[in-house]
Amino acid sequence: MDILDIKANIRKTTGKGSSRVLRRDGRIPAILYGVGKDPVMLSVEKLEFEAIMRNLSTGNALLNLSIKNGKTTKQTVMIKEMQVHPVSLDYLHLDFYEVAMDQKIRVDVPVVTVGQPVGVENGGILQIVRREIEVLCLPLNIPDSFEVDVTNLDIGDSLHVADLRLDEGVEILPEANITIVTVVSSKMELESVDEEVEEETEEGAEGEEDEADTGTEE
Repeated sequence: MDILDIKANIRKTTGKGSSRVLRRDGRIPAILYGVGKDPVMLSVEKLEFEAIMRNLSTGNALLNLSIKNGKTTKQTVMIKEMQVHPVSLDYLHLDFYEVAMDQKIRVDVPVVTVGQPVGVENGGILQIVRREIEVLCLPLNIPDSFEVDVTNLDIGDSLHVADLRLDEGVEILPEANITIVTVVSSKMELESVDEEVEEETEEGAEGEEDEADTGTEE
């Protein structure tokens, strides 16, 4: 896994007004967390961060964070959370989390399906039950994704966590019998939808009865 470089400055003021000023100046407010450490308020250059995001191949990327505060300190971090504007899609705030390269961490790894299931060609529907799998491993061993070949799945077939191929040093935390993907018949899918509609209808009717009872008592 490649580790990309990013620079940050210490941010001495907080609040919405201060954050708006930073964004107008082309910077993104950020914060750095670490185990047993106080949070550090930061800001990063918007264009630099956007360039990094375009080059990332995985959401679990490692970054070399250089912090300027009189002298420059460097720490290895991961992006813990990103706040994005719903319309402009501009980055509003970033949360970084410091990691130790010699200590295992828990991360969610995306599941990627490959191929067209035989069961879909026979009229079935592919259902993805788990889109992410939690793993425990060293930062440099984090998989980009888990590729799941669904080509040979017929209606009624499934793939489970135990079917995944793991690199050395990667441990899966969910139970091995948890289903990742399955192919169901379209009839089963329709029955499932009908049951949901029926439950919602019954709940609505019960609510109306309760309201009617309350009105009678008054």
